[in-house]
Amino acid sequence: MRVVSDTERRARLGRRHALAPGHRATDPEAATRAMTVLHATEAPTVYLSLWARVDGVTVADVDRALYADRTLVKQLAMRRTLFVFPRDLLPAAWGSASARVAATHRSQLAKVVEQAGLASDGRAWLDAAERATLAHLAGDVERSAQQLREEVPELAGRLDIGKGKYAANVSVAPRVLTQLAVEAKIVRGSNAGHWRTARPQWTAMETWLGEVPVPAKEREGYAELVRRWLATFGPGTEADIVWWLGATKTAVRAALADVGAVEVGLDGGAVGWLLPDDPLVEEPEPPLEPWAALLPVLDPTVMGWKERAFYLGPHGPALFDANGNAGTTAWWDGRVVGCWVQDADAVVVLHLLEDVSAEGRAALAAEAERLTAWLDGHKVSTVYPSAAMKQALSP
Repeated sequence: MRVVSDTERRARLGRRHALAPGHRATDPEAATRAMTVLHATEAPTVYLSLWARVDGVTVADVDRALYADRTLVKQLAMRRTLFVFPRDLLPAAWGSASARVAATHRSQLAKVVEQAGLASDGRAWLDAAERATLAHLAGDVERSAQQLREEVPELAGRLDIGKGKYAANVSVAPRVLTQLAVEAKIVRGSNAGHWRTARPQWTAMETWLGEVPVPAKEREGYAELVRRWLATFGPGTEADIVWWLGATKTAVRAALADVGAVEVGLDGGAVGWLLPDDPLVEEPEPPLEPWAALLPVLDPTVMGWKERAFYLGPHGPALFDANGNAGTTAWWDGRVVGCWVQDADAVVVLHLLEDVSAEGRAALAAEAERLTAWLDGHKVSTVYPSAAMKQALSP
């Protein structure tokens, strides 16, 4: 069994993730396909992930793909996380990862509705609220969550959740909308805010796409997601795939068998997986010239594996919060070497966590200047600042 070294994996990362100069993607769609999906929990991540991978990309280019051509679509899926999907990959997610999330969320929401006293039968209440919402969005209609709360009586209820200092009284509407969205009945359509903020206008999926394809069968959906993951992130371990998919070992093992995945060794003795036609099964990954990159919070490269030592080194505690959310990262030669923030004047500032060569510092500084110019004075905020980001911003 061939052993794929960490050096090879880092070189592949630069190529396949469209991060190294000369290997960047041609447009937002190509960059998204290269990554399988983009993280979209925070609105700016989508734009900044594409900035890092598409030379000369503009906000208008991303908006065109998301809102005009609709070749990229936001969908709640793996690990109950919001992603941007290439349109052709949606059916695979709908039948597998999204369906798994939907089943769990429906059960939990029905229980919370009953506990809050909104209804004695939570499932019947949820079915009625969904029907009313879908009827209101029928046709070419887009509404914000606030408008739906005001216009659909079934969404006006509130829930008392948590206890003690964690107690809160919240609207039930966002949870109903989440249920409809994860089931692909509605979708986050146009954004009523700036590109750095998320103010989605909800609309029916059929209205947004024009024609809604049939969801894949569960096993077929998981197989396609694993095939795409291996093309983007392979070689990776079973644990990596289970974590990324938010699925069971049983589902992942079936998917690996269905795509004919091949075992390879990894540095440290772990077993990794590749697609059967991947050149890396037989041949070493060619060397790659050192490259620099600045990636945003929750970038798909940073979040692609559970076992991250080969590119993250010892910096996990400084760059991830306690819940596993990655802050910004600065990369040199396939490894994370620090993070970046913006100062009071919106200038991108580097915060390195280890010694970097003069060549590396110069390349990272050039990326910081390039990003500062692209942001054009706009400051990007986040609810997931890492310890290193906080340290960089401290007086």
